[in-house]
Amino acid sequence: MDHTLQAVLAAMSSFFLVSLILFTILVVCECNSKRHRIDSSISRDRTRNRGRTRSRTVPKTEFSSIAVGESLTFDPTLNRISMRELIDATRNFSSDLIIGDGSFGLVYKAQLNSGVVAVKKLAADAFQGFREFRAEMETLGKIRHSNIVQILGYCATGRDRVLIYEYIEKGSLDQWLYDTSSSLEEDGDEVEIRSPLSWDTRIKIIRGVAEGLAYMHNLDTPIIHRDIKASNVLLDPNFEAHIADFGLARRIEGPYTHVSTQVAGTMGYMPPEYMHGATMATVMGDVYSFGVLMLEIVTGRRPSFPFAGESGKEVRLMEWVNKMVEQKRYMEMVDVSISKDGLKENTVMEIFQIGLRCAGETCKFRPTMKEVVEELDKISSRNLT
Repeated sequence: MDHTLQAVLAAMSSFFLVSLILFTILVVCECNSKRHRIDSSISRDRTRNRGRTRSRTVPKTEFSSIAVGESLTFDPTLNRISMRELIDATRNFSSDLIIGDGSFGLVYKAQLNSGVVAVKKLAADAFQGFREFRAEMETLGKIRHSNIVQILGYCATGRDRVLIYEYIEKGSLDQWLYDTSSSLEEDGDEVEIRSPLSWDTRIKIIRGVAEGLAYMHNLDTPIIHRDIKASNVLLDPNFEAHIADFGLARRIEGPYTHVSTQVAGTMGYMPPEYMHGATMATVMGDVYSFGVLMLEIVTGRRPSFPFAGESGKEVRLMEWVNKMVEQKRYMEMVDVSISKDGLKENTVMEIFQIGLRCAGETCKFRPTMKEVVEELDKISSRNLT
């Protein structure tokens, strides 16, 4: 090959190789520069975000947070209570003093200097326990109604959170419906034997629960209880009903009948729309649960447990009631422990019809709790004349 051509080719190869090396170096430098700028930007953003986190203020709303070592009373007759006082009053939350098992926490009887109260210690390891605490603070702390258990205050220390309620002497409705066989003793004192509730007493209890729910549903900011059942109804010495355990209660913001929160409740009392994929709780869910409770009270049958029907096949409360109503066998459904003397079949029929309307499959056809109270009052008025 001609020496001149070889020299030209060698020069071109050298130039190409040097150019390639320089281009590679420039690309690497540019990438490093971009990475440095990105890292610097991220670092500045993180620094700014940390600064915001430290300086961000939480909007001041009533009960917006529960501080460590915080306590508050809503009853002027009750002095502020420390966790130490509650520990002493419950003998370190002794199992002997348990009087109920509420949502996310046990309920204890406590003897304070000012009198007897009920306290609920929320489960320390339950995330829902804190949500329940907030819900109870935002609802019961403001509610004043004769058919709703009054919250007297709360105490929070570290992970321990305790609610303080008025003590309702005669315990829960489910005890009076199903535990009437034995005499009880409490702190060495004999307690009356629970005798079966009369028809009139049961209707009085039904009306009390209806009044309490109607009050909650008709507040400026309505409240859904979401867990109406026999164990959440407490009875005072006059057998007046008091709705308890607002662990699942939620407020409804705005002029709507829905609340953007998960549906909740107890099997047997939950409306069918909750079981079929509904994602929002409604006041009509409470109405359904009330209807089931109403039928439970007059039949003495638990809605959450099947029982043997006439054919020997197991049936559940709602299925059984619907079948019996179709056959107009109202008196046969009444709890066998209730005296039938003076009991009017027409009155019994009306009570079952109200219960079934409340527990209807389609929520839009259920009555409001205010309408239920009005219907119950009409029945009572007719019976007095």
